[in-house]
Amino acid sequence: MEENIFEDTLADKSHVVLPSEGETLKMKGVAITFKVTSGQTGNQLGIYEIVLQPKTIGANLHYHRFMDETFIVTHGMLTMMVDKQIKQAPKGTVVFVPRFTPHGFRNDSNSVVKLMLIFNPSMKREGFFRGLHMTLTENPIDPSKYLKLYNKYDSFPVDLDNMLPISKQ
Repeated sequence: MEENIFEDTLADKSHVVLPSEGETLKMKGVAITFKVTSGQTGNQLGIYEIVLQPKTIGANLHYHRFMDETFIVTHGMLTMMVDKQIKQAPKGTVVFVPRFTPHGFRNDSNSVVKLMLIFNPSMKREGFFRGLHMTLTENPIDPSKYLKLYNKYDSFPVDLDNMLPISKQ
């Protein structure tokens, strides 16, 4: 069959993910739910819902070489560290973090914080989150294993002595 070079071929390849849907991983005060995955987008985009319990670190200062990250706060007050600045991000805030920008995030409040986290390209970020789940649920946490996982998935800690997201609780 010859390709029709004059007309587009249309198909419904959409993904609708309801609020209660998606694979969820829970570890040390953090829940990560996969909403739109690397496999669904050809590694172009990943969208994840993050729930941070009170006084919980999401990630300490780090940067990415090959992907951008966007945070959209949907509930509560997120504390963002961007380079050397600390910024409070209330519900409705969007924070775009391009490549090579040191950043981290945490919940300093006494209430739950929820956000949507977007990576582009996603670079199989689900593998990172699964590895994070395995690593952070071990006791004790192995810093060398954590760093190996971080580096494999384009994450580079700014301070190796302060890279583990140990909760403030």
